[in-house]
Amino acid sequence: MILLSSSSSSNILLSHTNLAATNHRRPLISHYLQSPPPRINRRVHLHAPWETSLLFPRPRTSVTYAATAGAWFQDAGATAAVMAGGYGFVKAFDTLTEKDIIPQKLSRKPVHIFSGLLFVISWPIFSTCTEARYFASLVPLVNCLRLLINGLSLTSDQGLVKSVTRQGNPQELLRGPLYYVVVLILCVLFFWRESPIGLVSVSMMCGGDGIADIMGRRFGSMKIPYNKEKSFAGSISMFVFGFLISIGMLYYYSVMGYFELDWTLTIQKIALVSLVPTMVESLPINKLVDDNISVPLSTAISTYILL
Repeated sequence: MILLSSSSSSNILLSHTNLAATNHRRPLISHYLQSPPPRINRRVHLHAPWETSLLFPRPRTSVTYAATAGAWFQDAGATAAVMAGGYGFVKAFDTLTEKDIIPQKLSRKPVHIFSGLLFVISWPIFSTCTEARYFASLVPLVNCLRLLINGLSLTSDQGLVKSVTRQGNPQELLRGPLYYVVVLILCVLFFWRESPIGLVSVSMMCGGDGIADIMGRRFGSMKIPYNKEKSFAGSISMFVFGFLISIGMLYYYSVMGYFELDWTLTIQKIALVSLVPTMVESLPINKLVDDNISVPLSTAISTYILL
């Protein structure tokens, strides 16, 4: 038997105690390999069924309500301003036509060209709210109702009739002018500021087709062989001005931050797009399909395919 001194036994006991404490603080690697890692209890907030349901959306906070109310207030003000500006613009030409200061054939073209373009240019003043497009659509919708009321002779506005019709017949309001505002409504609702399709379609209908008629009447002595009612001057003007206005509109919206475009490729494609409605407009189909339908429709299709 080996006898240990008290000091030696105490040292051995102390070393065993320290080793046990160390092992308690730092488990062996095999402990991690053999035992699963400890679970961490995390508190997860589960919404009640009525909070996540589509039928019962989560209630909005006061901040959300305030932001929505502010956006609607902005859109209502923008709608009133654009509507007042558009009405004043058309009314000015109504007055000039009624007083025979400018001829009827000349007055309708500035209205055709600038009404739609100015309306599209005004879109950025509306809010980023989802409902903004519906507020904007009220502008052409009111004009649509105005054309219907006067076209059906429910009321008489001779200034409007003279400024936007060719022959001064109220029933003409139910054709070209009515199709014009319907196209604006469709462009607002379906394309708005997210797509260049509406911008290019309005540019070709208003700028391209409108200027083509002016240039064709003034310099259109050389007629197109397959359509004697159309001239080379008018078709060339439609292509050039429709292309330039479309590019200008896209540039305006890209500067406003709505589009990021490769301009080298965009210019080439817009040139091809402009050629399609120019060719369609030159065809002898204007008695079957109005230009305010064929031009924006062909433009929208070609823009969708190419862009």
